[in-house]
Amino acid sequence: MAEEQQEKFRDSIGTITEDGKRNHIYPKKPSGKFTNYRTYLSWFLLALLVIAPFIKINGNQFLLFNIMEGKYNIFGQPFWPQDFYLLVLSMLVGIVFIILFTVIFGRIFCGWICPQTIFMEMVFRKIEYWIEGDRGKQIRLNKQPWTAEKIRKKVTKWILFFIISFLIANVFLAYFIGSDVLLKYITGNPLDHIGTLIKLLVFTLVFFFVFAWFREQVCIIVCPYGRLQGVLLDRKSIVVAYDHKRGEGEEGRKKFRKNEDRDELGNGDCIDCNQCVVVCPTGIDIRNGTQLECVNCTVCIDACDEVMDKVGYDPGLIRYASEDNITNGEKFKFNIRIKAYTAVLTILVAVLVTLLFLRSDIEAIILRLPGQTFTTTETTVSNIYNFKLINKTVKDLDNVEIKLISHAGEVRIVGGNSKVAKGDLTDGTLFIEIDKKDLESSKERLKIGIYADGKLIETTSTNFTGPMKINELN
Repeated sequence: MAEEQQEKFRDSIGTITEDGKRNHIYPKKPSGKFTNYRTYLSWFLLALLVIAPFIKINGNQFLLFNIMEGKYNIFGQPFWPQDFYLLVLSMLVGIVFIILFTVIFGRIFCGWICPQTIFMEMVFRKIEYWIEGDRGKQIRLNKQPWTAEKIRKKVTKWILFFIISFLIANVFLAYFIGSDVLLKYITGNPLDHIGTLIKLLVFTLVFFFVFAWFREQVCIIVCPYGRLQGVLLDRKSIVVAYDHKRGEGEEGRKKFRKNEDRDELGNGDCIDCNQCVVVCPTGIDIRNGTQLECVNCTVCIDACDEVMDKVGYDPGLIRYASEDNITNGEKFKFNIRIKAYTAVLTILVAVLVTLLFLRSDIEAIILRLPGQTFTTTETTVSNIYNFKLINKTVKDLDNVEIKLISHAGEVRIVGGNSKVAKGDLTDGTLFIEIDKKDLESSKERLKIGIYADGKLIETTSTNFTGPMKINELN
């Protein structure tokens, strides 16, 4: 019966009460070494997130994911829908990397890098502490009736939350439509872009709902990574863990009393102060072991180390460690599973890098004009084509010529040689004319070269049709 009571926490999550209602979490304001590290990293990541769509490299946005127009910029390098295979491969690399990282370090990404956690804990939660106070004051404020003080604090908080949500929505919009277009919309008349404004307000309300009410439920209920963690972790994974051997001793944890010999009593170093619980943003008790809700944010480590320092015990009762390290004192080792994931990741990265280096600067598509047949003179055969040139570089390509490589003949571009701006495409019409004596059959494959300022930069091929030959009739 006692064992069943100890394992009862596994039957529910900390954000749901026994009668199925929402249990709102009011975490205590954290402080300590790891909290400081996370704060510095969050400042950097927030700054990068905000300025990235406004950084230009050779005129190209640093990061752009314009799905509607099929334009993508990764670190200032333009990509097109024709490069979709690179995107798929990059996603595979990312997935395998996350799997490998989780196998080794658990859910550390969630607590240190995930935008949801950074915005919630480093922006919205700090505003809440500033307006409503720490844990105790927030609980008392929410229990008291709607006085003038409560209305003032709540309305002020919600207004700030809405403004920040609106700014976040604008930043994310810059990643999808481009920062130049966004600035144009902002400086122009909102009624001229009413559709975009409505979408922006919808996303603002979504962000407001998430950070004002839904909060940690995103990590616990919505995010699939938490479920993935349960599959990937094992006893060798390094996670935020409670040293149960040291903390419980032979007789379990016990409140701290001065001048008592806990070793003689058989009690562990855990003084049951509950600070690791009240500081947790997802409402769990880390002393129950690794749990789905834990995002490895390390605030429990800071809280416990502070208490250990006050009572004169060594820090590290809660620390980064594996179950095998705590139970058997084993150090981390690369096992077969980790080596396998590492090998797969290495191969995928090598393939991706190779394809990126082999990626052509320009992509050419030349197709015969539908519904048109060849035309002939006494000595020549001519076909008409549509062509499309996609410039994947960060510089303009001037004086682009199209020439035959496999056959002797002439290529005439309607309107003269083309110009293709950086990260852009151009299309047009051209004629290919070949002497009859140079054709061996009524349908031949032509190899065509694309030249920029006299330099061959890409090759492509297309079909060329002509009159039937005598040898084909026989």
